[in-house]
Amino acid sequence: MPNKIEALFDYLRTRFDSEPKSKLHIGEAMGCWLYYTALAEEIPVLEIALNTTTDNVLIELLKDALKLSNQQTTILEEFMLKEGISLPDTSAHKPQTDSNSIPLGVKSTDIEIANLISAKVASNIVMCSTNISQSIRSDVGLMWIRFHSEKCVYGMDVKTKMREHGWIKVPPYYYPPRSTK
Repeated sequence: MPNKIEALFDYLRTRFDSEPKSKLHIGEAMGCWLYYTALAEEIPVLEIALNTTTDNVLIELLKDALKLSNQQTTILEEFMLKEGISLPDTSAHKPQTDSNSIPLGVKSTDIEIANLISAKVASNIVMCSTNISQSIRSDVGLMWIRFHSEKCVYGMDVKTKMREHGWIKVPPYYYPPRSTK
């Protein structure tokens, strides 16, 4: 699926690449700065989570999340520097640690880690949606659509694995008035 998404964005990029590129407006610049900050601060948290779990499914999800976050950060950083947007100060990466050496009172549970990933993906998708709606430049809009699509595809994988492992938190069911249960 990612190859199909990449092919689609390559086509769209060539289709709209001839449009004039005005300066970024303040909303576009702020959207870049905020999303970059969110991703850059997400990476050390994912590294911490990777250090605390021994579950192979979570390890795979965390590695995929780190890979996607690093890719998007790199693309966004290059774009921001080219457009003259200063980069925020961000937290340092965390070193690898043996999960068995972390005390239980400090260690996150697998369900906490899975729901953290889910919440981060949801917030990233909302940020991308906001940035899509604020973009005037086609190249900026396409970048946000790409990031949004990548996070949505990853989020579907997260949700599927959370459901399979009983990690998903389901809100109470809604029964409209006068309905039979």
